[in-house]
Amino acid sequence: MAVKAMGWAHSFPVSGGVRAGRQWTRKQLESLPWAAEEPQTVDSVVLAVSELLTNAHVHAHSDAHLVLTWDGDCLHVSVHDEDPTLPRQREPQAGEVSGRGVGIVRMLADDLEMKCQRHGKTVSACFRPEATDRSKDD
Repeated sequence: MAVKAMGWAHSFPVSGGVRAGRQWTRKQLESLPWAAEEPQTVDSVVLAVSELLTNAHVHAHSDAHLVLTWDGDCLHVSVHDEDPTLPRQREPQAGEVSGRGVGIVRMLADDLEMKCQRHGKTVSACFRPEATDRSKDD
């Protein structure tokens, strides 16, 4: 019987959580069937995780709760923090060191969704590996 979905969850504290989140994410992705053939997709996911965790820590001043879910089509990356304010994409001026996170994730991901919830918000990005597209065409 085939596995329909698999997932992982972990909380990352404001202090030191972004680096730990990147390392944890890369380790979890190693178990996915397409990860070895698609290092660029893995790198995109890890960069998106880094941006989303940074946003949770810097803007929400909150620990971040990261959930990765692979459903056979899309790797869902969801980060929850305690601030209900939705992030907005900015147009930072040259030389500004922040303000690009949402834009970076939007460019890397196939889909991006933001939801306010009772206790904060969740930002979710979907990544569809090319290998899963090819297997559907066969």
